[in-house]
Amino acid sequence: MALRPIDNALPVVPDGLRPKKQAKVSIQPQKKASEISVNDENKAPLPQPIDASVDYVASEDLKPFQDPESNIQSLVEGLDSKDWVKVCQSLNDARRFSLYHPGLLLPVLEKVMLVVVKSMKNPRSALCKTSIMAASDIFNAYGEKLLDSTDSSAFDQLLLQLLLKASQDKKFVCEEADKSLTAMVNSIAALPLLQKLRGFVNHGNLRVRAKAAVSISNSVYKMGSEEIKEFGSVTLLQMASDLLNDRLPEAREAARSIVLSVYEAFTENEKLDTVEDWQSFCQSNLSMIQAQLMIKVVSSQ
Repeated sequence: MALRPIDNALPVVPDGLRPKKQAKVSIQPQKKASEISVNDENKAPLPQPIDASVDYVASEDLKPFQDPESNIQSLVEGLDSKDWVKVCQSLNDARRFSLYHPGLLLPVLEKVMLVVVKSMKNPRSALCKTSIMAASDIFNAYGEKLLDSTDSSAFDQLLLQLLLKASQDKKFVCEEADKSLTAMVNSIAALPLLQKLRGFVNHGNLRVRAKAAVSISNSVYKMGSEEIKEFGSVTLLQMASDLLNDRLPEAREAARSIVLSVYEAFTENEKLDTVEDWQSFCQSNLSMIQAQLMIKVVSSQ
């Protein structure tokens, strides 16, 4: 029996003409740039427009406060802000205090240093660079007073972060960190600074070792013969011997500079100027391998 056609049947549509279903996309709202706090150091920063309120201000362009006593409390509040832009502005204010009103900043200096350290860890380059610039101004303003007026761990953390930032790949951050390390060497007496730096000679990060070696070399270079003798010529040579075989040329060159500075101090103290006396000194105080390295550096200059 023949089947009757069904009038209300759906028409057959070829596959190529069928409309495709659109996939549903769930769009999550993004935080505003100012809503990302300083504590988000382990989170990748969201794309953001350039914020004109964050400027890199040179030290010579910073101005004193007209009423610094009333501004010191707002500084502390700004440093505690969750708004990273506000923290940048407060760090610039801390720079102004350190340069023009250092006595007012001194009671909260340790807190400022800890905020500087935290900001250096932040993934936002603007906040990181501003904190490094703040470190430079603090070094220039307080010098070795930093070692007396703050907890030693605050300085140790700051030094470590500067060495790490000077070792990274972001050129403008690296260059700023190098400037800050130079300011540190120029403003803090060599003897106490060397005690802080010597532990980084054997650091696991070879770039950190190299940056530490450069700072040690620059510190030793500005020392007089009596200071070198007080710190210990043998101690400096032992530090240098570890760096002479380092993988990075920067570390090896710094080590050679340390050895030559010690040699100059040795000949001045002992009224000697012959390689033979230097050989005798090295062989008497160092291992055979270390002594050979020291003799080779001096003979090849």
